[in-house]
Amino acid sequence: MDIAQLRTLVVVAELGSLSKAADRLRIAQPALSRQVRMLEEELGVALFSRHGRGMALTEKGRDVLKHASRIETELDEIRAGAADLNTPLTGQIAIGLPPTVADIVSVPLVDAFRKAHPGAVPRLVSAYTGYLLDWLNRGEIDLAVLYDPRTVRSVRSQPLLLENLFLIGPPEANFSIHRALPFKSLGGKRLLLPSTRHGLRTIVERCATDAGVGLDVVVEADSYATLKDLVRAGHGWTILPLAPIHGEVASGALTAAPLIDPAPVRRLVLSFPADRPTPRLARFAGSAVVDSVTDQVERGVWPGQLLGAPPSDRISK
Repeated sequence: MDIAQLRTLVVVAELGSLSKAADRLRIAQPALSRQVRMLEEELGVALFSRHGRGMALTEKGRDVLKHASRIETELDEIRAGAADLNTPLTGQIAIGLPPTVADIVSVPLVDAFRKAHPGAVPRLVSAYTGYLLDWLNRGEIDLAVLYDPRTVRSVRSQPLLLENLFLIGPPEANFSIHRALPFKSLGGKRLLLPSTRHGLRTIVERCATDAGVGLDVVVEADSYATLKDLVRAGHGWTILPLAPIHGEVASGALTAAPLIDPAPVRRLVLSFPADRPTPRLARFAGSAVVDSVTDQVERGVWPGQLLGAPPSDRISK
C-alpha cells in the first residue's frame, strides 16, 4: 500500500468513475485500475462495486476511504507546516452549505480563496443539514454550516448566527420589513411551507403552537426556489430568511415582513469533525464564512444576531 494508491481511492470515490479520475490525476486508466485492484488484493476486500454508470464504494470501501482521507489531510498539513505561513495553500477542501446559505456566501467565499489561496480548489456542497452532518461524520466534507443541529459529539460546533425568518408575500401583499406582524395573523391564510422533515417547518409549527393559531398549509415544497415561484404566482405566503431574497424584496418582486409574538428564528453553527485535526484550508474556509456572515449582517443584508467569532485556535487565517 502506498500514498498513490490511497490518493487514487479518494479521487475515484469522489468522481465515481475511473475515466474521470484518470483525467484528473493525469494517469492512464489501465494504470489507475491496476492501483485499485492491487489495493483491494492487499486488503482482501472489494472497495468498489462496478456498474454500468461507474463505480460506487462498498461498505468496506467507505471505511477505508475515511482513513485514506485522514492520511491525505495529514500529508497536506505536513506540506503546509513545512512551508512559510504566508505561502498560499493548495489542495482541495469540501465545504457543506445549506441551500439558503450557499446562495449568500458562495461568491464571497470563492473570492476569498482566489485572493489568498488561488491554487486551492474549494468544493461547495449544497444540501440540507441532515445530509451535511452525515457527510461530515463520514469524512466526505471538511466543514459545514448547519442549521439547528442536535448536540453531536462527533463534531465541534461554533455558534454563528441567530437568523430571523420573515413572512414572504407577492407585491400585492404590501408587506414591509419595517412593519412587524403578529404570528397569530397567519391564521386562516394560505401558506406554502417546507415538509415536516425540514427544520424550518419545525420552527414554524412551534411558533404557531406558542401563538395558539392553526396553520393552513396548502402546498409543501422543500425547495426554497419553488416556494418563491409559488408566492410570486399568487398561491400563498411563505416563511423564509431574508438574505437569499434580499434583491427581490429590494426590487419589489416580493415583499417581506418580520413576525413577532413569537418571532421565528434559526440558529446557525459552523461545524468541523471532532475526530481528526482541522487542516489549514478548512480553518481558512471557516474564517472566510465567518467574515462573509459578519459583513452581510452588519450591512443589513442578513437580518439576525451574530453569536460571536470562532476561537482563534480553531479557525484562523
